[in-house]
Amino acid sequence: MKLQRTNRLRAVALGAIAVSGALVLTACGSDDNSGGSGGDTTKAASKIKCDGEGKLLASGSSAQKNAMDIWTQTYQSACSSTQLNYKPTGSGAGIQEFLQGKTAFAGSDSALEPKEVQQSKKVCKGGQAIDLPMVGGPVAVTYNLKGVDDLVLDAETLGKIFDSKITKWNDAAIKKLNPDAKLPGTKIQAFHRSDESGTTDNFTKYLNTAAPGAWKYEPSKAWAGKGGQGADGSSGIATNVKQNDGAIGYVELSYATGNDLSTVKLDTGASEPVEATTENASKAIADAKVVGKGKDLALELNYKTKADSAYPITLVTYEIACDKGNKKESLDATKSFLKYTAGEDGQKVLSEKGYAPIPDEIIAKVRTTVDSLA
Repeated sequence: MKLQRTNRLRAVALGAIAVSGALVLTACGSDDNSGGSGGDTTKAASKIKCDGEGKLLASGSSAQKNAMDIWTQTYQSACSSTQLNYKPTGSGAGIQEFLQGKTAFAGSDSALEPKEVQQSKKVCKGGQAIDLPMVGGPVAVTYNLKGVDDLVLDAETLGKIFDSKITKWNDAAIKKLNPDAKLPGTKIQAFHRSDESGTTDNFTKYLNTAAPGAWKYEPSKAWAGKGGQGADGSSGIATNVKQNDGAIGYVELSYATGNDLSTVKLDTGASEPVEATTENASKAIADAKVVGKGKDLALELNYKTKADSAYPITLVTYEIACDKGNKKESLDATKSFLKYTAGEDGQKVLSEKGYAPIPDEIIAKVRTTVDSLA
């Protein structure tokens, strides 16, 4: 996507609000629980303006599932006349269901491609689909290696690991980055997403941009590397990494923390290796540029950042909706729900679950755009 305009984003302070855990949406399994105070949930719910009624169907990104769990529980505690059903089927599947007119909106960890925007005009009568950045956060490289609880890797080494060019944990390249670690000769088991995934798209954009010599494949939602083992969804990768000594994979931070998995620190060229945290992800998102046209708010991330404490494998999850031509039966509820998620209370709950709120400058534009959906 060509750059149309650029806006520097400023970093934002992260806040957290605890919320309670009864979930009402239909979704695939997660190891995470939404624990917290029912009083806080009630307080947040009391501020939601409810519009519309009936079923509100959505699907897509599994990266935002844990955030969507909280948002859905809070929203439905306020708006009982709307039954929200978000299925974390993966970004690729979610976009396809939206383009087929099966859902009111979709979640995607990658901005729409030009051909998808063109296809959306058949569904969005008189308009087209747009990207609304709603959730940010790091893609953590998780690993399970007996006796090693502190591991540093760089883009080149990661590219070779996930392309089966480095196959043992005591490889010289890994030793060089971890001179004090006792690395065993355990075989590396690299897990990647078997489904089309925006997480894969972002991860491979990082590898291709930061280490093009080691990762020559074009970034894609579909896995292109050689070897390795596929797993369904972020939860599938997290489960497999947890169960196998020598395993490595990539998941959103919430899946790593929810499964008590170790995460890799990245050697980016900064003064110190960078840990996958929401704060460090926010520093990277703050270096992004807006590249969308009109009401579209697609972002271009800087995967080669060397800024201190900026974690470069960062994704932004978008809610995909029509700027015009939304279905009348779901428009009011869609706007009501997205106003909440983009609002102050909706954004505040994110950091508790390992996500980064969208910087103020951009989320303000998201709110204005949601108001204008027709």
